[in-house]
Order: sequence, then C-alpha cells, then structure tokens
Amino acid sequence: QVQVVESGGGLVQPGGSLRLSCAASGSIFSIAAMAWFRRAPGKERELVAIITAGGNSKYADSAKGRFTISRDNAKNTAYLQMNSLKPEDTAVYYCKVAGVKKTIWDYDPDDYWGQGTQVTVSS
Repeated sequence: QVQVVESGGGLVQPGGSLRLSCAASGSIFSIAAMAWFRRAPGKERELVAIITAGGNSKYADSAKGRFTISRDNAKNTAYLQMNSLKPEDTAVYYCKVAGVKKTIWDYDPDDYWGQGTQVTVSS
C-alpha cells in the first residue's frame, strides 16, 4: 500500500507563486511516474504536468512556461512550482503516483492519489 500526501496549497494573489509538494510513502522501491492533476469548480479533472523517474516531463498547454514539475527520487517526492498564477488556476490540485515497484521484482498494479490541496488565486 502507498500513501500520497500533497501540501503547499493556499491563497495567492494573481501573478504570485506557490510550490506544491507530493510525498509518497509505504511499500515503494521505485515510482515510474508522478503527476499533478487539478479540478476546478464545475470542470473535469485535467492533467497539469507529469514527470518520469528519469526526469522527462510533459505539461498541459495552460501550464507551459509558468509551471515546473520536478522530483526527488530518493524521497519519493514530486514538486510543482507554479509562477505567474492566474485566477483560472484556482482548483484542487491532486497528485497521482503510477508504476510503483514494491521491490526490485514486484510491481504494484494500483495507481494512487492524494487527497488534494486547494489553490486559490484571487485578489
């Protein structure tokens, strides 16, 4: 079993910055991918950014140039640095952990989600 905990959300003014953290713990040898999703009020959940264990990353068009995803494999932690925040970035941000290996031999068939952290961009 894997636990995923996000932190770092809050209220920020337009143009401001926030750094979200996603810490995974439990039966983990390695994690193939860690991703940030968000769900704004009245909208579907959408992928914001994803990063592989090797550091390859991909972003939603809305995040390109403003957000940076990174990870610390030794700590099983991913980060989302969000700059130049806009009111439309207001959402609950969720971390997803996928492709977990419990040992060097055993894959975990499940993906895991955190409980979410609220980001509100408002003046």
